[in-house]
Amino acid sequence: MRQLAFYFDSTACSGCKTCQVACRDKHDLGKGMLWRRVYEVAGGNWRREGEAWVPDIYSYYISMACNHCLSPVCMNSCPNKALYRNEHGLVLVDEKRCMGCRYCEWTCPYGALFYDRDKGVMTKCTMCADYIEQGKPPACVSACPMRVLDADDLYKIRDVLMDPPSMYPLPDPSITNPALVVKPHKDAVKAEREKLDINNREEVV
Repeated sequence: MRQLAFYFDSTACSGCKTCQVACRDKHDLGKGMLWRRVYEVAGGNWRREGEAWVPDIYSYYISMACNHCLSPVCMNSCPNKALYRNEHGLVLVDEKRCMGCRYCEWTCPYGALFYDRDKGVMTKCTMCADYIEQGKPPACVSACPMRVLDADDLYKIRDVLMDPPSMYPLPDPSITNPALVVKPHKDAVKAEREKLDINNREEVV
């Protein structure tokens, strides 16, 4: 089975959220449904240099959607087998089988599943599976003005880049083995030892 994956370059993301808007527009998502979300991470403090105090701050963005994990806990937790993987390794929802119990939503460490109250079923990023079948990139990838998002074969990407790092606020990748490769921002190292926060928590959580 082929395994498609997202690649995200955090070093060059400007946090414009064009990817988020493109996703909502392409899939006509309802209120409160964000299949792709952009996290604004920031922190730091003041540092004394001689007689002066200078800002020692850091910030970066993370654009995150469903990572179509190789060990998807959402799929394993579904009592009705409504979640499945297609020939491209994409984790998708069979709406005919979904009974809207939301177990998958509660188990996903990335918060990538959303309940559609009008349809009574779960929804999530499909990596624009219809576009993939046409040989086109996902809408979020095409829309990114900074070209920091891409989608390609997971093992091809991992040949030249590192596996998903445990950078804040991402969960430990060993939990689900996500089909995701991230080039971490330089400030992500500081985030391991400094106080930080998600500045737009009300939007993404």
